[in-house]
Amino acid sequence: MASKLLRAVILGPPGSGKGTVCERIAQNFGLQHLSSGHLLRENLKTNTGFPRTLVQAEALDRICDVDLVISLNIPFETLKDRLSRRWIHPSSGRVYNLDFNPPQVLGVDDITGEPLVQQEDDKPEALAARLRRYKDAAKPVIELYKSRGVLHQFSGTETNRIWPYVYTLFSNKITPIQSKEAY
Repeated sequence: MASKLLRAVILGPPGSGKGTVCERIAQNFGLQHLSSGHLLRENLKTNTGFPRTLVQAEALDRICDVDLVISLNIPFETLKDRLSRRWIHPSSGRVYNLDFNPPQVLGVDDITGEPLVQQEDDKPEALAARLRRYKDAAKPVIELYKSRGVLHQFSGTETNRIWPYVYTLFSNKITPIQSKEAY
């Protein structure tokens, strides 16, 4: 029995909730989540992701057809608050937020007991420039996918409020394996 392959790209600035949305998509629809951020964090010197630039989006087009693209639009102040409170377990990519997903012990990964780190570019002094770089690079990518009719934009300050709309969009493309309530 053949299964439908759905190729989706989730775009959004750092701290917009891409990882959370992707985890929920994977859980609810049985899809594989490949995080460019996690894959590329190991090589911070590249300072890039996929597809975060127009050249990368065009390269992805040569490899496969993208079925849908979600762009998460989150206000700057919300992003600033989220990122300044974000801590990461470097080897696994697990993300904690001191406000809504804190570790059991401050500064320590819940699973391994290893120290958590705050990325240099998540610190308040680097944040504005980082978000400006994302916006400049993402604008032509968003326009490309918009012109192809595959772009869906969602705005808000809380992933839990955006999620039902993302769930409905995916439900129209692929049959869920569990209810949206199960997150």
